[in-house]
Amino acid sequence: MVARNYRALVAYDGTDYGGFQIQADRPTIQGELERALQRLTQEFVRVHGAGRTDAGVHARGQVISFRTSWRHGPQELQRAMNAVLPPAIAVRALAPAPEDFHARFSACGRAYLYQIYTGPVRSPLLARFAHHVARPLDLAAMNAAAEILVGEYDLAAFGQPPEGENTVRVVRRAIWQARAVERWHPAWPASLVQFEIEANGFLRGMVRRIVGTLLALGQGWLSEAEWREIVASCDIRRAAAPAPACGLCLWRVDYGAEDRWPEKDLAEGRTWGWPPGQPVALES
Repeated sequence: MVARNYRALVAYDGTDYGGFQIQADRPTIQGELERALQRLTQEFVRVHGAGRTDAGVHARGQVISFRTSWRHGPQELQRAMNAVLPPAIAVRALAPAPEDFHARFSACGRAYLYQIYTGPVRSPLLARFAHHVARPLDLAAMNAAAEILVGEYDLAAFGQPPEGENTVRVVRRAIWQARAVERWHPAWPASLVQFEIEANGFLRGMVRRIVGTLLALGQGWLSEAEWREIVASCDIRRAAAPAPACGLCLWRVDYGAEDRWPEKDLAEGRTWGWPPGQPVALES
């Protein structure tokens, strides 16, 4: 059979993995996906991811693309992959893709979510997916500072380019929001704070350094004037240390207005397919 191009929407808990990209000495998300596909198809299948998430970083909306001569339908492949993948990784949707589709190079934007919970005592129930900060945070000041990032800027102060030397990125959205958290016990209150950032691309470590620096501002250790100086400096040595990986999640990958994002279809009990705008009903 002729190999076809596929794309899939993947979610994972990255706590116990060395990141998305394959490494020789640590388990990775890409390695587990390729191992599962090789087991099912009896052929080596190279998986490409939209975002090369670091060690300990999670994903709700990672997109992958790969080619295989799988003999059955895409829904059968999705079910088979979920049957053999580790519990920390799940394929949320899978469909054939155009021959020129590439999960990374076809993307025109990505969105990340960083979660923090505040409270006097750390919560083991939240610790895998949120960073604990004991001190209260000034969300108004953090939002005012985050707004400064929106637009096209050189963001070298917060990361390094994955390739080449270009450190200019277009940030489309950067906002902090407080979310309600169920109180597991009256004596154990916690407040969840989320940072959402969307851009046409990201530098290595960019989101976590932005969060780490904004946390310093939100706790009163940094002024807005100093924040502006850091952004303008393009000097990575002036930013705060990166916030821990546990709070970061690749939330969504954007492929343009003409591409039907699968989230709506999944919510309606359908998976997405090609051509765009023609969802396929899930089998009962």
